[in-house]
Amino acid sequence: MTKSLLFVCAMLGTSLCTSAADKKETLVSPNGNVKLEVTVGERLTYSTYLAGEQLLKDCPLSLQVGKETFGQNPKLSGTKRMKVDEVIRPVVPLKFAEVPNKAEQLTLTFKGGISVDFRAYDNGIAYRFSINKGKGSVDVVSEGLELNLPTAFTAHVSKTGGFGTSYENPYTHISTADYKAGDEMTYLPVLLESPKGTLMLISESDVRDYPHMFLKPVGGNGFTATFPKSPETWEPSGDRGWRVTKERDCIARTDAKRTLPWRFAVIGSDKTIAENQMEVILGGKCELDDTSWIKPGKVNWDWWNHWTVWDVDFETGINNDTYKYIIDCASKFGVEYILLDEGWNKRVQDPFTTRDEIDVKELVEYGAKKNVGIVLWLSWLTVEQHMDLIPFYAKMGVKGLKIDFMDHSDQWMVNFYERVARECAKNKLLVDFHGSFKPAGLEQRLPNLISYEGVRGLEQGGGCRPDNSIWLPFMRNAVGPMDFTPGSMQSAQPEDNRGTGSMPMGSGTRAYQMALYVCFESGVQMLADSPTRYLREEECTRFIASVPTTWDETRVLAAKAGNYYVVAKRKGSEWFIGGITGDKAQEIEVSLDFIGGNKHLTAFQDGRNAHRIAVDYKRVEQNVTPQTKLKLHLVRNGGWCGVIK
Repeated sequence: MTKSLLFVCAMLGTSLCTSAADKKETLVSPNGNVKLEVTVGERLTYSTYLAGEQLLKDCPLSLQVGKETFGQNPKLSGTKRMKVDEVIRPVVPLKFAEVPNKAEQLTLTFKGGISVDFRAYDNGIAYRFSINKGKGSVDVVSEGLELNLPTAFTAHVSKTGGFGTSYENPYTHISTADYKAGDEMTYLPVLLESPKGTLMLISESDVRDYPHMFLKPVGGNGFTATFPKSPETWEPSGDRGWRVTKERDCIARTDAKRTLPWRFAVIGSDKTIAENQMEVILGGKCELDDTSWIKPGKVNWDWWNHWTVWDVDFETGINNDTYKYIIDCASKFGVEYILLDEGWNKRVQDPFTTRDEIDVKELVEYGAKKNVGIVLWLSWLTVEQHMDLIPFYAKMGVKGLKIDFMDHSDQWMVNFYERVARECAKNKLLVDFHGSFKPAGLEQRLPNLISYEGVRGLEQGGGCRPDNSIWLPFMRNAVGPMDFTPGSMQSAQPEDNRGTGSMPMGSGTRAYQMALYVCFESGVQMLADSPTRYLREEECTRFIASVPTTWDETRVLAAKAGNYYVVAKRKGSEWFIGGITGDKAQEIEVSLDFIGGNKHLTAFQDGRNAHRIAVDYKRVEQNVTPQTKLKLHLVRNGGWCGVIK
């Protein structure tokens, strides 16, 4: 035998020995459908399967804490298995009043104070790192995650050129084979579609004192995680921006003993993705002793309609007369709140000096007589520089704050969200974050955080199109509350949307705009249009106002991501149904076998000419039974909604 052959054999033997030394652990979901394979060898990797279809292949995990890098020849010191079986009851239930948290868990402990929890759910998988480095703090320099797909998938992503983003970019739909290294990265959530049509939603939860994760393509059907660095010093830029003047050489300086965020993948059909509650069950436990004062509801919003009301005997604009008119409209329809958006104070930086035409205390008192609460808009920088405004306005009787323009998700900004939500909770104020990142668990721990924007919503005017919004139930809204701000009464097909500041229009049919209140989920749902329009369209407004913002049960009746979405939601004994389409008309049949007994349906559907004249709608009524099958005709960019009593 030649020396070269001996060398090859020796190398093969070493390879075989190394392979034989690899430790493999298999985790199977309670129903046996999802399988997670974890391999501890030269690296720590995992693979994921659904009903035998491989979706993730040999995905490496790593973590650098200080000068120590975990993931290179990790030394396993312990293995533990357990069952997770509990029921979570969210304070603000957006899909279900009771959410089962049922999984098989594997915990691997490694030398050096690192452990990893893996979970297999019937609808997906999750994992997280834990650090046990004693007392004090440590620098997490990097967290490594590579998503390796076994073949080309279709990726549905929101591309961004940097970590500073409003999280409102339209979705891009691209083959992972064409998504090359060096292309723009994406923020989460990301939706991946296998050649067989299986969907996989990637996101995170329980993000605390830590940055949000972004993904960048590496070519070859793969992604790698990337994070903004932790700011050490910063300075204001204008009345709502900031500049980081010094960054740390780490993504987080944090407690030396803690769990890191959960990374999860929801796996299955369109229905599975839209009904999932993974962000909720992994988000953490409610930390408030008293939540009785947290009241979700609807909000009459001023900014989108440009304070436009007419047929009145006062000059309209940002003044108390206009806001009293808005309060009167809200009271008439049982809407719980009105919002004073940007412009109520003389200077954005000064939260205590209102413009001459505004008296917040007077509006609070006027609204209280009519059971309508006041919510105030503020820039995040103003809140940061004047945290005393929180007790000041809470004492005055204001019910909540809309805080805007954060546009970052590094460790410092993540902590800002928590500091503000916690201070607002102490003063019994609701919080709605705009210019915000996606939900990632904080609203479960502090449920007075009632909603987030981070979506391409109606405020984008003609840039908010149903062919983009039809993805939201399967992406952005699939990971938590979403303040989309629907409700245009001046509805238009996208090519006809010529809205202006004072006379705005919303793309999609009238029935589509109404159906969004059933289809989309938020602890506060805005009514974006002019109160005058709502008063003139009373039967539509009464339906919108009657739709709950929290739900006991959710059933997706028909769904195809990017095409159509039909959902039924129950509150008490009433069922509401909403259906929306993208830019193609749909004929959809749904069964009412879940309603239980003889009932009455009142519905709003696209009119005969709604495909061209979007305001065209028809109200219909009929008796229904569990044997009834509804045939829904939805025009392009159309909708259908109804209530069963």
